[in-house]
Amino acid sequence: MAQLREVFDRLGCTEVRTYIQSGNVVFDTRSRSARLDATIEAALEARFGFEIPVVLRSQAAFRAIVDDAPPGFGRSPDTYHSDVAVLKAPLTSEQAMRAVSVREGVDEVWPGNGAIYFQRLSARRTESRMSKIAGTAEYRSMTIRNWNTVTALLALLDE
Repeated sequence: MAQLREVFDRLGCTEVRTYIQSGNVVFDTRSRSARLDATIEAALEARFGFEIPVVLRSQAAFRAIVDDAPPGFGRSPDTYHSDVAVLKAPLTSEQAMRAVSVREGVDEVWPGNGAIYFQRLSARRTESRMSKIAGTAEYRSMTIRNWNTVTALLALLDE
């Protein structure tokens, strides 16, 4: 994670923080580049030697993802595993939803603005079809994080 922070420091980002070993980075920047994600991707590839897709969200956009979650989403962690897929443009939630396979009575999925929300019954999680999304083309244009990570990242952004 220290090497990851160094990449962002070298790009002129400030207040660079990482969250556990998740690959998530929170930072401030003065850059208004519409292609900041491409700049970061190039810097990461130069440093680590492989392509790492980057999905960026401003603090306001990330807060909207949390605030717009379905009612009760993430509030019953003993009953449900809850995840959020944050989408990289131009992938839309409608397109991402077509790539999702659900098992009736186990999985639920909802579209959001720039995200999709997954929930699966913890007691039957081995029956879930949610992991099938990893084999789709759409998967390369999203990052999936559990609800605890999503809310922890928002707390870091709010600091």
